[in-house]
Amino acid sequence: MKCDKCDNEATVHEMIVKGGAKTERHLCEHCARELGLNPGGATLGQLITKFVVAPQGQPPASAEKPAPATPTPPTSCRGCGTTFADFKKTGRLGCAECYTTFEPQLGSLLERAHEGATHHAGKTPKRWEERSARAGADSVRRERIDDLRRRLEQAVMAEQYEAAAVLRDELRKIESQGAV
Repeated sequence: MKCDKCDNEATVHEMIVKGGAKTERHLCEHCARELGLNPGGATLGQLITKFVVAPQGQPPASAEKPAPATPTPPTSCRGCGTTFADFKKTGRLGCAECYTTFEPQLGSLLERAHEGATHHAGKTPKRWEERSARAGADSVRRERIDDLRRRLEQAVMAEQYEAAAVLRDELRKIESQGAV
């Protein structure tokens, strides 16, 4: 992706949401510095610590009122031994079981990070969508051919030869459009 101000490669991507309107800017490092942005400044772990997971005894910077009391969290993950304090320091969980172990603490954090979403709804690459559409069309075509064959067989068994001829012609037409 190109920088919005020059033709260099954009490495800084800024999204601002004000009053429900979303504005995006894509900038190279040089243009970002000119606009007062700090490219490469904070890591994800630092941002989580700064904005969501506050230091002990202090409310999060974004909180206006204290959160309701939660049950005592587990001290460490059974799978890898990672503690929630370790996560607060690094911004990384140790294993897949950490998500289950620390679910009460992570739930609200992930909701805020994903603008209220509670489940991942990723994107599908276009080439997969095209392949899926083709597969779906082939499936519908196969079902149509199977239905015509079944109806043709029933028409022949009932000695309805004119109806059978129409079904036969339709079946040949569909089969000639491509191999199944």
